[in-house]
Amino acid sequence: MKEEIRRAVAHAAVNRITGKSNSHIYSYAQGHHSPFSGNGDGGYDHDSSAHVSSNGSGLYHHGVGSHIQLNTNGNSFSGYDHDSGHHFSGTVSGNSVQLYDHGEGKHYTYNA
Repeated sequence: MKEEIRRAVAHAAVNRITGKSNSHIYSYAQGHHSPFSGNGDGGYDHDSSAHVSSNGSGLYHHGVGSHIQLNTNGNSFSGYDHDSGHHFSGTVSGNSVQLYDHGEGKHYTYNA
């Protein structure tokens, strides 16, 4: 899964689970804050210079040109990245997001 897809998923998951719209996502793996603008679980990712549209239970990342399925249940989320062809899953606790990328077999931590 590409970093910009993981970032968009983390941003959307926090919004859907907590109801908070956040203006940035911090990636611990990258050591970097990525600004987002717009309300809701989509918006504009300034680091990838791309819009992320919310479409029901999914997202569309205009920079990558790919659909992302995203489902939430309580504080958990899961889905499928059509760009990489792999699933992901994770949890949200406050502003902290733990995302497991099944394709890479790695955990990623984000803060919103």
